[in-house]
Amino acid sequence: MTMRPVVSSNVDSVGYDPATGSMEIRFRNGGHYRSAGKIPAHLHAGLMAAESKGKFWHAHLKGKFEFEKVEE
Repeated sequence: MTMRPVVSSNVDSVGYDPATGSMEIRFRNGGHYRSAGKIPAHLHAGLMAAESKGKFWHAHLKGKFEFEKVEE
């Protein structure tokens, strides 16, 4: 999945596959997570447009969708 860098103090990059709804998010602290299920396209768009990517993550994705830690 192609990871796209974002302007954020907390989030480093985000990847999204619209065909499967799979999302990955990499944090500046080194955490990297992959969705275990489908993330709706409007939530990916909202994350990418959000002024605060970290706040959007906490409000709309974390704990509401299952994410698995990616070991690198």
